[in-house]
Amino acid sequence: RLYQGVLYVGLMVTESGVKVLEYNCRFGDPEAQVVLPLFEDQLLPLLEASAKGHLLDIPVSGATRSAAVCVVLASGGYPGSYEKGRVIGGLDGGFGDDVIIFHAGTKIQDGRVVTSGGRVLNVVGMGDTLNNAVDRAYQAAEAISFDGKYYRKDIAFRALRRGGR
Repeated sequence: RLYQGVLYVGLMVTESGVKVLEYNCRFGDPEAQVVLPLFEDQLLPLLEASAKGHLLDIPVSGATRSAAVCVVLASGGYPGSYEKGRVIGGLDGGFGDDVIIFHAGTKIQDGRVVTSGGRVLNVVGMGDTLNNAVDRAYQAAEAISFDGKYYRKDIAFRALRRGGR
């Protein structure tokens, strides 16, 4: 069957090679949040060309930023039980154009942004190098606060060890 559109493949690198965990005819979350900002204004023309079967006819110019990293801020206890309704601070941190905060498990309660899910925020840092992107993502992640905030501190470090700057 002919398929035209987005195909998301969730992969895991194991000792015995790359394994397919899942595939979907949609963008993955939070994977899309780290990739799509690098396309800047090119995404809509690419999606239209894909739907019409003309993707190879569309030139893709280089992005102004070459690296992006996403750090997921989760509620303590996730993926198990976790508390909701924790007030989130630091969202007005003035992170600049190289940081995007995506809300995943939040809501507004009594005029304040609070936690309402296990994966609370996805913090994307972008830069000219992988090091820059990692630094921006973690600086923003540190500046955001809520009780029980948890996040991995090793995002992109394997790539950096292999020489990805």
